[in-house]
Amino acid sequence: MNNTKLAFAHTRQFPQIFIDYACGKPELAPFRGLFPTIENFEKQIALKQDFPASHRQVLHQALSKQYVHIQRKPQLALDLLQQQNTFTLTTGHQLNIFTGPLYFHFKIITVINAAKQLRLQYPQANFIPVYWMASEDHDFEEISTFNLFWKKYSWQSEQAGAVGRFNPNSLTELIAQTPEMDSIFREAYSQNKTLAEATRHIVNELYGHEGLLVIDGDDRELKSLFKPIIKKEILQQPTIQQITKANADLEKLGYSAQVFPREINLFYLDENLRERIVKEEDTYKVLNTNLSFSAKEILEMVENTPEKFSPNVTLRPVYQEVILPNLSYTGGPGEFAYWLQLKGVFEQFDVPFPMLLPRNFGLIVSKTMQNKMEKLGLKIEDLFTSAEEVKTKWLAQNISEPIDLKAEIAQIEAIFEAISEKAVDFDKTLKEFVAAMKQKTVASVEQVEGRVQKAQNQRFSTEVNQLMDVHSKLFPNGGLQERTDNFLNFYLNDKDFLIKLLNYFDPFDLRFNVLFWE
Repeated sequence: MNNTKLAFAHTRQFPQIFIDYACGKPELAPFRGLFPTIENFEKQIALKQDFPASHRQVLHQALSKQYVHIQRKPQLALDLLQQQNTFTLTTGHQLNIFTGPLYFHFKIITVINAAKQLRLQYPQANFIPVYWMASEDHDFEEISTFNLFWKKYSWQSEQAGAVGRFNPNSLTELIAQTPEMDSIFREAYSQNKTLAEATRHIVNELYGHEGLLVIDGDDRELKSLFKPIIKKEILQQPTIQQITKANADLEKLGYSAQVFPREINLFYLDENLRERIVKEEDTYKVLNTNLSFSAKEILEMVENTPEKFSPNVTLRPVYQEVILPNLSYTGGPGEFAYWLQLKGVFEQFDVPFPMLLPRNFGLIVSKTMQNKMEKLGLKIEDLFTSAEEVKTKWLAQNISEPIDLKAEIAQIEAIFEAISEKAVDFDKTLKEFVAAMKQKTVASVEQVEGRVQKAQNQRFSTEVNQLMDVHSKLFPNGGLQERTDNFLNFYLNDKDFLIKLLNYFDPFDLRFNVLFWE
């Protein structure tokens, strides 16, 4: 592969708050921790140096249990978690079937490569890349589809509750529809009882040799470390206060809030159930159920069964940082927008705020696409806009004498103005008649212009169709390829595809990558 890098702003694909963050805009400094440079990790290590040894032991025990059925587990990484000089670099994502869109892999590759570079920079410490599974998410629709070779596949299931607990065996029906499917997925979805276990199987097969650890937060032992946060959220509701303040401050700078907090930012989690906890007077209720608790009862439940409490999007980051010796979180623009709302929440719970390291971004241009672009005289920069704009620009560059009758229309309007001046000298009522005739004549000329333009375009219909095909393949539905296409589009033809991405992506180069794939 050859790699061309573009500034985020030049791609016209990212929200302003993310562009400003990546550029280190000082106005955003109060909302973030340390800026993600490799040199700043020394200060972040100092912030996390006092991570409790007891938390390390619980983490090690919980992950050892989660990996019990994995044959080729990253044992060294698991064991290193017990050492005081070991730190993690975390990314997270939903449990999309068949790994979902390409950027799922871009996230993981970012933390793997960041850990490699940090080991060289700080050899006295250990750095472990971590993928946090959003196993407690209950939005099945968001994880139930994937796109392979420009065809959309959907998983139909009547299961409810946290998606990580779903039985994935029926996914073998989708595999039967895709005869080229890699055996990793056949094994994972047929041999595991839950989607979380199957996802760990898949990710470990693809990245376990890189020392990547996969963590499932839906775990009683890990939730036990989170009990003080749960209790404070229930009794004092500090999250809504802090995020409301951050939202107001961000809006003053011209940014829009990404998430809006609840009074209590916790769900009640049980089999086939994940529903919000709300407070009504002195009673705590679980929405859409008959469950209700007094303050004493709900605090006893936190103490005895913490696994029944699930943080929402605003508290999940705090949970992550409580149970991991973590230095940085890696995500995309949407995630960063809400992380920048959370610094005050971390301070309220006395938890160090991690560095926010943007994930790698990329566009994969196949050899076939490269050949078409070369034939059409296209540069990759030409395609980072809408399909209609691409077509208009290309036609303007390739039609030797494009029809443009603006000058002629201006002359017609001037003639009718002169006629109008003479006509009104005889009869003022003729002014409206002359204006109507002018409009009719201009409209006729514009119609002629449109007909000629259409004829010119038809001369290039083959090229325009090829141009639209290139754009739709590289920018599906007008968006970035990485948000739609599945990695199997490339991996099935090149089993070194992920290795190549590992070699070409630089986690600390905050630019967009265009990878020309041979």
